[in-house]
Amino acid sequence: MAEGERKIYGVLAEFRSTGDLLHAAEKMHGEGFRNWDVHSPFPVHGMDRAMGLGRSPLGFIVGIAGTTGLTLFALFLYWINVYDYPLVISGKPYYSFQAFVPPMFAITILSAALAAFFGMLALNKLPRLFHPLFASKEFEKVTNGGMFISIEASDPRFKHDETAKFLESIGATSVEIVRGEA
Repeated sequence: MAEGERKIYGVLAEFRSTGDLLHAAEKMHGEGFRNWDVHSPFPVHGMDRAMGLGRSPLGFIVGIAGTTGLTLFALFLYWINVYDYPLVISGKPYYSFQAFVPPMFAITILSAALAAFFGMLALNKLPRLFHPLFASKEFEKVTNGGMFISIEASDPRFKHDETAKFLESIGATSVEIVRGEA
């Protein structure tokens, strides 16, 4: 590689409509590509299925975090009221959980919300301040109606010339080789 030449990040292909984009996503998945993504200014119904994506693990992460937060807080309150600082008030038992339902609910929601926020960031590999696609002038159209598929060079099936030809064969109106950081 010559000095100043940047390494190939991948290929970016533009499509005319959501139907073309959906059809292309099905073909991409069918051909066995794995490190690729679809970019559009709005969600496209059925795209998850066309890309072969499974369910997000975020719901599981949020459920575990909420349950863990509730359990730990309930045990903490029990320990405080029964062992650390037991008080007999009006002959009631040391630990009367009814009084602690509102704060236990609040801790459950707080721990689930924090897990959703940080889990989403981790699953989306964020924060990422720069992406090689941002250097493409064509990619600027994605916010105004452009429909794109990008394939990363790290994909096992990626060969930039063959991949570009494949994208043209499934309906891409323009194909661009995207170069990343040196």
